[in-house]
Amino acid sequence: MIPGLPDFSDRRALLRDSFGKWLEDLVERAERRVAPVRYIRPPGARPEMEFLAACTRCGECVTVCPPFAIRKVPPEGGLQAGTPYIDPRLQACTVCETMPCARACPSGALTLPPEGWAGYRLAALELVPERCVTFAGTPCRACADSCPVGERALSIDEDGHPVLKAEGCVGCGLCVRACITSPSSFLIHAVE
Repeated sequence: MIPGLPDFSDRRALLRDSFGKWLEDLVERAERRVAPVRYIRPPGARPEMEFLAACTRCGECVTVCPPFAIRKVPPEGGLQAGTPYIDPRLQACTVCETMPCARACPSGALTLPPEGWAGYRLAALELVPERCVTFAGTPCRACADSCPVGERALSIDEDGHPVLKAEGCVGCGLCVRACITSPSSFLIHAVE
């Protein structure tokens, strides 16, 4: 047996390992075909394929969203059409304490996370320093002042630059919308 490699002397183990990798690849390819665009889903969304199967496209989450951040994927969205998503460039999630959108979902496509917002993430954010005016010497606090989580997620360092803290950031996108640069100094990506 070679250290670091699986023991394939057992034919069943070889078959299980090979079949498992094949199945993972098949599921990944199917997901890319069914859901080619990755949308930022409302709080409490199940993993994408489960979400698409569970969501009835009823719009309850859309109507109860206080800042009207939740929209529906347009009809040309294929199998994702009619499902709720958030585009923080238009209106970001304001991190409602009670998550009314998840509470309103009758199908279970959105569920209340057991810990609420603690450890929950809607999206992943990334700071692009080349775009941020603070790195060119212009003072600005727009992003940090807009963050509903506060310094656990986004702070300003002693040089006046924003410091994004992934472990505290919920990915609401308020900093994306508040940023004074165009395009925003923050990139936001849907999470798996």
